[in-house]
Amino acid sequence: MRAETRHQLKQDSFSRATIDAAERTAHWSAEHKNKLSVAGVIVLVLAVAAAGSWYYLNQQDQKASVAFGQAVRTMDTPIRPPNMPPQPETPSFASAQERAAAAHKQLQEIADKYPHTRTADFAHYFLGLTAAELSDNAAAERELHQVASFRNAELSTLAKFALASVYRNTNRNKQAIELYKQLIAKPTVTVSKVTSQLELAATYQADNQPLEAKRLYEQIKKENPSSEAAQMASAKLQALK
Repeated sequence: MRAETRHQLKQDSFSRATIDAAERTAHWSAEHKNKLSVAGVIVLVLAVAAAGSWYYLNQQDQKASVAFGQAVRTMDTPIRPPNMPPQPETPSFASAQERAAAAHKQLQEIADKYPHTRTADFAHYFLGLTAAELSDNAAAERELHQVASFRNAELSTLAKFALASVYRNTNRNKQAIELYKQLIAKPTVTVSKVTSQLELAATYQADNQPLEAKRLYEQIKKENPSSEAAQMASAKLQALK
C-alpha cells in the first residue's frame, strides 16, 4: 500500500472517530440532539488532519492508530433489530451495550499498550464515553477527568462537556452547573458557548431552578437571533410558562 494511501486511511479513522465522539456526546441528554457541537468538532477533525503527518512519525503511534481504526469500526457497527439473529456476512451487535463493551475492550488495549501516544489520548476519551454507555459512571468519570486535563484544548473541552453529563446522570447537578459555567467562559470550536448554555439551562430546569433557566434561554435568544439555538430556547421558554 502506498504511503500516501496509508496516511489518508489514518486521517480518515481519526475523522470518523472524532465526529462519532461528538455524536455520542450529543446523545447523552435529550437537550443536545442537534448539530451545534458537531459543527465544532468537524473543525477539530480538519485541524487533526492538517497536523496528521507528525502524529504518525513514531512507530508506536502508527501501530496504535491501526488498532484505533478497528475500535472505530466497532463503534460504527450497526445494532440488529430485536429478535433478529446475527448474519455472518454482516457484522452487527444485539444491543448498544454489547457494542460499547466490545469497543471498550479494544480501546482499553490501546491505552494499555500504547500509553504515551497521541492515539491513546483519543482512546481514553472514548473509554469514558463507552463506560458511560455501560452505566459504569465511576470509570467514565475517571477517564474523562483525565482527558479534561490534557493540553489539547479541543479534546479537553469535549471531555469536560461529557463529564458534566456524567455529573448530571449521577444527581450532582451543582458540579455539572459549575463545569458548564467554565465551558461558557472559555468556549472552543468543539464545544461552543451556546452549546454549553443550552445544557446549563437544561440542568437548571432539572435542578428546580426555572428562573435561572429562563434567564439563560432569553440570553441565548438575544445573542443568537435567527439561529437553531434561538428556536430551541424559544420552545423551552414556552414550556416554562
